[in-house]
Amino acid sequence: MRKTESQKIALCGVLGALSVTLLLAGNLLQSGTYAAPMLAAFLLVPVLEEYGRKYALLLYAATSVLAVLLVPDKELALFYVLVLGYYPVLKRGLDILRPAPLRWAAKLAVFNLATVAMYGLLMLLIGPAVAQELLSDGPLWLAAFLAMGNLAFALCDAALANITRLYHLKLRKKLHKIL
Repeated sequence: MRKTESQKIALCGVLGALSVTLLLAGNLLQSGTYAAPMLAAFLLVPVLEEYGRKYALLLYAATSVLAVLLVPDKELALFYVLVLGYYPVLKRGLDILRPAPLRWAAKLAVFNLATVAMYGLLMLLIGPAVAQELLSDGPLWLAAFLAMGNLAFALCDAALANITRLYHLKLRKKLHKIL
């Protein structure tokens, strides 16, 4: 089904607004710093599947700018911008890597590098208070925190695959009726 530009922009606008709303709501919850960016990233799936990488990246960029400007919790906003917001688009390219251990090594490397870059940027923006908070419980706790982050990322990757499958099996037909 061929979509007009206005239909594409309308869907991207609605999903972008919903993404920013999720990020703002995540600011209110303790675990929202990590859960809200994951949920907001999942909203790229319909755009990625229907309109391709270009529109998905434009939606990610618009949501990222609004998140940085509007979300008071900069850790949450940067977690979306630097770590998870673009991942649905990147996942498509990484999923073609074979064998599976190489694919997972690449995915985890991207996640860990992006996470380290995000906290490095936070240290530059906010100052040494970020490093003090991260190291306050000791390096063993920091390693456990990173391990839990990797586990959560693996679960996020699996959830993204299942959401994409669900979109194709059930939600796509409903979206086409609306549009």
